[in-house]
Amino acid sequence: MSSSPKTPLHTDSQPTALELAQLCRDLAELAQQHIAQHRPPRASVLSTKTTPTDVVTQMDRDVEALLRDRLRVLRPEDGFLGEESVDHAVGGTSGLTWVVDPIDGTVNYLYGLPSYSVSIAVVEGQPDPQHWSIVAGAVIRVPDAHLWWAARGEGAWRDGQRLACSSPASLGECLTGTGFGYDATARLAQAQWLPHVLPKVRDLRRIGSAALDLCALAEGALDLYYERGLSPWDVAAGQLIAEEAGAVSRGLHTEYPTSRMTIVGSQARVDDLQDILRRVVVDDLPMP
Repeated sequence: MSSSPKTPLHTDSQPTALELAQLCRDLAELAQQHIAQHRPPRASVLSTKTTPTDVVTQMDRDVEALLRDRLRVLRPEDGFLGEESVDHAVGGTSGLTWVVDPIDGTVNYLYGLPSYSVSIAVVEGQPDPQHWSIVAGAVIRVPDAHLWWAARGEGAWRDGQRLACSSPASLGECLTGTGFGYDATARLAQAQWLPHVLPKVRDLRRIGSAALDLCALAEGALDLYYERGLSPWDVAAGQLIAEEAGAVSRGLHTEYPTSRMTIVGSQARVDDLQDILRRVVVDDLPMP
């Protein structure tokens, strides 16, 4: 299989997963170039969302508008679900919806830390993770333009190399990624889970971009990942990339990730971590 499909996007029929993946990649590269060319020497906060620390920058808004406008031209009948849109979701008639996080890791972007990305996925079905099927996705790390992508049934790739997630023999061998929410009460609860998780795994890593966490897992740079409070645009592309690399994605009590919990890794290790989290996570915490 070629790692760089160049077939044109169908206009008179439903496009293939590979064609949609190519468009995800093209859009991700367009967004990366825009950010690289227009990032100010010091980014500033435009507004906040759930808390004063949950920030939005002008670049978040600009990149989402850029991608939305481009998709209106290329795929006018598709729906759109974006983090920064006022109503988040706009319906379409094709059965496909584009799920976009214009900057995943906005705080890293704000501070000039290199771990931030653009995440673009296209899903089939209702714009709800419980009901959709992720068809294709791409994640690009903005500072160095490294690009991960996947098409359903066609594997996961980074810079021309096919990816395979790790499968450690025990939970204790798992380098585990996680993240923390912005709500103070939820953050305190997440900290209280750590004594139950940290002694059981190799170590924890906190990158600050869920999309990059999932891409790291897909290529074996992380073995396991869990986080509470994620939105669909945070994980859609990364979830597919991880799954096409051999991982499974679960919620706390569901067979699919939810805002209540996302757990990703090899099947056996996800089962191990899910068992721990089910015993310590209270399900009535504040959510974004």
